[in-house]
Amino acid sequence: MAASKANGNTQPVKKKSPSKKAAAVKAKKSTVSKADLLKFYSDMLLIRRFEEKAGQLYGMGLIGGFCHLYIGQEAVVVGMQAAIEEGDQVLTSYRDHGHMLACGMDPKGVMAELMGRRDGYSRGKGGSMHMFSAEKNFYGGHGIVGAQVPIGTGLAFSNKFKNNGRVTLTYFGDGASNQGQVYESFNMAELWSLPVVYVIENNQYAMGTSVKRASSETHLYRRGSGFRIPGEEVDGMDVVAVREAGRRAAKWCRDGKGPTILEMKTYRYRGHSMSDPAKYRTREEVQDVREHYDPIDACKRRITQAGYANDDALKKLDKEIKAIVAEAVEFSKNSPEPDPEELYTDVLAAVS
Repeated sequence: MAASKANGNTQPVKKKSPSKKAAAVKAKKSTVSKADLLKFYSDMLLIRRFEEKAGQLYGMGLIGGFCHLYIGQEAVVVGMQAAIEEGDQVLTSYRDHGHMLACGMDPKGVMAELMGRRDGYSRGKGGSMHMFSAEKNFYGGHGIVGAQVPIGTGLAFSNKFKNNGRVTLTYFGDGASNQGQVYESFNMAELWSLPVVYVIENNQYAMGTSVKRASSETHLYRRGSGFRIPGEEVDGMDVVAVREAGRRAAKWCRDGKGPTILEMKTYRYRGHSMSDPAKYRTREEVQDVREHYDPIDACKRRITQAGYANDDALKKLDKEIKAIVAEAVEFSKNSPEPDPEELYTDVLAAVS
């Protein structure tokens, strides 16, 4: 798996908007099954509708603390989740709701945690950035920039030690790619040939600073070259391209060849967090990406052009997904707040 660029022919951001004819994402004749495409569409739409609702609830004061939305990046986690096997592990940073849902975690439990309720995945104590589900092999949700990278590397070390054939997906952003612990992890992962896929979600802006202003090497898939870790740049707005790259990367790890890096060129539509007005970019830039590169719209075109479903069927699916999200909200509103005694639980781990 030599260092290379993916076959995707688009990048999410251009300085000048190209003509509609040249720049519109054209759905190629799909070789992906009907079942796969419909699942991709449904999973991405669930994340989109869930995040939109979370944004509304935050504005209403029903969600407090930090809240980082995944709107625009849905193809990355849905495509990668489709590329791995049962038992493979996932962990990421604070922009994590989409990863939880893609892993199969219950929207009710995720929403309840966002609202600080007892029925949340962390019993209302973790909030947006700190949820876990060992049952779904999701290991966080981490609030410190880059902190999840050595943790993911450690999980991969455990898998290598146990020889269990498992692969760890360790997600982090373009901003975190400049953190020192990332390179310490790269060094150990390659030295010990650990089965870890480092997924860099390059959404173009680390908080409010563009990649070009913050990184001397802007091709982030090359960041492992000093450690002999191969990398690949992927169109992160194309769920099928993501899945295929994910399959190649997972096979590389499962074949005992060590770590690899996937740089997902993607884009977030909202600010870094709910408190970010995102004045560091123009409305025209965001609208250009929404109009020409949206991952859900692109998947929808694949489905309709292949004749797998019509607009009416997809509208019905959207309605069903909105009902799932509405049910999660109602469940969360009715869930009690944690008891005060919960302040003293989960502080120390018992060691036998």
